[in-house]
Amino acid sequence: MYFYRFARILLSIIFRFIYRVEVLGIENIPSEGRVIICSNHISTLDPILLGISIKRPISFMAKKELFKNKFVGKILTMLTAFPVDREGSDLSAIRNSIDILTKERILGIFPEGTRITKIDIESAKPGVSLIAYKSKSPVIPVYIESSYRIFSKVMIIIGKPISLYDSYDKKLKTEDHKNISKQILESIYSLKNK
Repeated sequence: MYFYRFARILLSIIFRFIYRVEVLGIENIPSEGRVIICSNHISTLDPILLGISIKRPISFMAKKELFKNKFVGKILTMLTAFPVDREGSDLSAIRNSIDILTKERILGIFPEGTRITKIDIESAKPGVSLIAYKSKSPVIPVYIESSYRIFSKVMIIIGKPISLYDSYDKKLKTEDHKNISKQILESIYSLKNK
């Protein structure tokens, strides 16, 4: 975690010089305990901006292609990120996610699975719901709005935690997880007007 903290301080200085970062709802991030941060995804810079805006370390799911370069892969691993295969059900990524949450840490997921320029609630992946359900973790929706042009504003809006508590004693099917993930995605985009 030392490297993460060092990188966070360094990147915070750099990115707060390049962008005007404004964060709303930071009080919705608990100071301890397991939680899943779910955000829309508009740029490769999103994880960095979330990482410098939230004090607690976030372990992000990142596409496995990024880990093919040994140097980049090593840096990402040191930043507590881990690979996910976006083409199918990646059981290893799900196990890693649950392990992170079991250790009472923060997991970062982009529920649409890739960068999106147009809102499509149907693109929500069932994995977000499955991980929250299996690990009994609250989900915090986050909306990022920015053009990411130099010196432009980056607005990060953090919503209130969503609990799947009512589902813990039920047997959920893939379609149920898909619907819950869609609801989570809707809650992310509902923050846009706040």
